[in-house]
Amino acid sequence: MTTNERTTLVLGGTGRIGRRVARRLTDRGVDVRIGSRTAEPPFDWEDPATWPGVFAGVKAASLMYYPEIEWPGAADAIGTVARLAVDAGVERLVLLSARNQAEAQRAEAAVTALPVAWTIVAPASFHQNFDEGVFRAPLLTGELALPAGDNADPFIDADDIADVITAALTEPGHAGKRYELTGPRLWTFAEAVAEIARATGRDLRYTPVTRTEFADTLTAEGTPRAVADPLATLITDYFDGRNSTLTDHVEHVLGRKPRDFADWVAETAPTGIWSAP
Repeated sequence: MTTNERTTLVLGGTGRIGRRVARRLTDRGVDVRIGSRTAEPPFDWEDPATWPGVFAGVKAASLMYYPEIEWPGAADAIGTVARLAVDAGVERLVLLSARNQAEAQRAEAAVTALPVAWTIVAPASFHQNFDEGVFRAPLLTGELALPAGDNADPFIDADDIADVITAALTEPGHAGKRYELTGPRLWTFAEAVAEIARATGRDLRYTPVTRTEFADTLTAEGTPRAVADPLATLITDYFDGRNSTLTDHVEHVLGRKPRDFADWVAETAPTGIWSAP
């Protein structure tokens, strides 16, 4: 496939996954529309008035909710946006979901109930949470403290996720499929932080804390309580062991193994992203 007769929309097209998907689609010759607050037309998950206008002339769309699909109210918003897409003539929807999370499951149900070719992509936690996301700032101080206990997660590279979403948007055979994406092995946070420490030569540590301790720390650092509490609950639930399993769905879709966390760390550390301030 080299071109689309109509546009493919990437909601969240400036985020970690979205910008990777947009770049891959462009490289394939696809006419891409970025869905973001600063795009034209604009799209803002917090402003329903911006939702209908982005779907005009769109053939396929990737739905990525901000801030997280596990966030309270995400399912209702996604369900409404997905219905607007179908009403506007969108033929294919790919939802970026999450593994074993109640709000994400409600969002999936809202999309899969619609008369449209849908694909669900539910990945594990991203490698890039450690260099582009919320884990980087604590690592710069030397300590990552999370309400995740000693549970393990099969961290996955954002590039692998983007490759799967791009395939689902542009290739046949993915309609009606739900893909749970994981890396090739399980990592505890203690192991992950130790891997970064080895690659950087820094003294880094992981400290398990309670949900309340984590939320209180965020609040003391200036995060509003209305954000800190849901975020603490989200992390506690996600990393409680329910997702400590592997799948082969990346290999099934892409015909290759997913990138291992250790390989990603080895390539990322020389950039200096984790250098002490």
